Amino acid sequence: MRIFEMTKEFPKEEVYSLTDQIRRSSRSVCANIAEAWRRRRYKGSLVSKLNDAEAEAAETQVWLEFAVKCGYLDAQVGRELYTTYDNILGKLVNMILHPEQWVIGK
Repeated sequence: MRIFEMTKEFPKEEVYSLTDQIRRSSRSVCANIAEAWRRRRYKGSLVSKLNDAEAEAAETQVWLEFAVKCGYLDAQVGRELYTTYDNILGKLVNMILHPEQWVIGK
């Protein structure tokens, strides 16, 4: 939600590019985690959706870098958000490497 609020201040010419991309990828992280959780009956399905969430989180980091470099986002705020996504990525990787902790038993 923080990314959504901050992107309201991005230039109007970025509405259909950077603004749309960073909003889409950041929202997709949450959506893929939710879908992974509901698919935790099957290890493969869980890991697949967690991989999707990991990719979207990494993509969001790239868009954050662009926003800072373009001057649309304060560097300190960009670092904070980037670090938040580093933490999310670490947790996702841990879940991907140890899915048995999350899979519902048979």
